[in-house]
Formats: sequence, structure tokens, C-alpha cells
Amino acid sequence: MSDSAALDSFLDKWRARWPEWSVAEVFVAPARRDIAVAWFALLQEFDDVLNVSGDPMPADAKLAWWSEELRGWSAQRSRHPLGRRLEPVRAAWSALGDALPALVAARETPSSGEAAFAALAGYGAAVAAVEAEVLGRAPATDAVVAQVLAARLADLGASAVPTAFRQPDDGAAVPAWATDLLRRWDGRREGARERRVLAAYMRGRVVRLARQGVPAALPSRPVLLFAGWRAARGD
Repeated sequence: MSDSAALDSFLDKWRARWPEWSVAEVFVAPARRDIAVAWFALLQEFDDVLNVSGDPMPADAKLAWWSEELRGWSAQRSRHPLGRRLEPVRAAWSALGDALPALVAARETPSSGEAAFAALAGYGAAVAAVEAEVLGRAPATDAVVAQVLAARLADLGASAVPTAFRQPDDGAAVPAWATDLLRRWDGRREGARERRVLAAYMRGRVVRLARQGVPAALPSRPVLLFAGWRAARGD
């Protein structure tokens, strides 16, 4: 497989997980679309390592590989296809690689919402610092962490809920944590347009989790278009 085809396969994998993006992409400048998707695809790789179920050893090995890979990006020595698009950006890649081990510790069930955010604070700050260079504007660290925790809840359901939100009625735990995540999710107007649009769609997924307790079907295309438009404007 050529380098170009390998890169396209990673970008397409991310797009398949975020069908909303095909609606929102119209609000992103054409010249920025590929790098935005490459960046979000990289972050998805880290989400997958965090949200692994079952034997964590393969995911841990993958995480160690990524830590080494990102340090290589700082020296412009990439091996991964995503590096072909992202490595030329002068950013704190090594610091992001150094922050990745926090994802292993963050798999442990937190005692509270505060503990869940604290466990990922260093990782969120590293992501925000790199994103400032990749997309031209840094999101709030808490907003990055909230989005990571929201993805974790969507992927793992009740097993991602902090102890403080677990109730005798297991069906109430996911909506309770989803509601609290939405309350804590500040800084929606901060960050680059691409981050704001993606965050709006992630928030939409969490809103549906808060209402129904399980992942729900996407809303209609006009609803997605309106949500993307508002996020792109910074509303």
C-alpha cells in the first residue's frame, strides 16, 4: 500500500466513525480539511487506547509505540501514515508523547467527576498545546478532557461512569454522568472552528445519552447542518 493510500485509509476510518462530519465539512476551508481530519484521527487512536475493553496489553504496547513515534515527529522522523500530514507542523509532539501514559491510569474507574477530569488534565493540556499549532488556536483544556470523557462514555457505557454516579438502578448511571459532563463542559466558543464543530457533534451525542441512556441514531441532516453552522460561528 502506498503512503498516500495508507493515510487515506486512516482518514476514512475516522470519517466512518463521524458521519456528522460529512455534513459539517462545508463550514471548514477546503485547505484545512485534510489536516483537521488527520489531527482528529490521531486523537481517535488515543481514545481507542484509553477505551479498550478486555486485555489491555496490546493497547499498552500500541501506546508505548505512539509515545516513541511522537518523539520522532519532533525530529521529523515519522513512520506512521498520519505523520506524513502532521509531522511538518512544528508542535510539542514530544510533550504529547510524554503525556500518553496518563491514558493507562485514566482507565481506572474514577471516584467522582472531579477525579475523572484530574486524571486526564495533563493529557488535555498537551493536546491543547499541539492543537494550537495544528489548527491555529488552542481549545480549553477542560473542554478537551470533557470531549475525551464523553467519547469514553459513548464507547463503554456504564463501565465509564465514576463511582459517585453509580446507582442501584444501573440504567440511571449513564444519564446522570452524561448530564454532569454537559454541565462541566465549558469553553464551547474556544478553539479553532474545526474543534468547535466536532465538539458540537460530540455534545449532541452526549445529550442523547443523557436523555435515553444508550447511544441513539443521528438526527436529521438539517438538524446536523444547523448545529454545525452554529458551532462554526462560535454560538
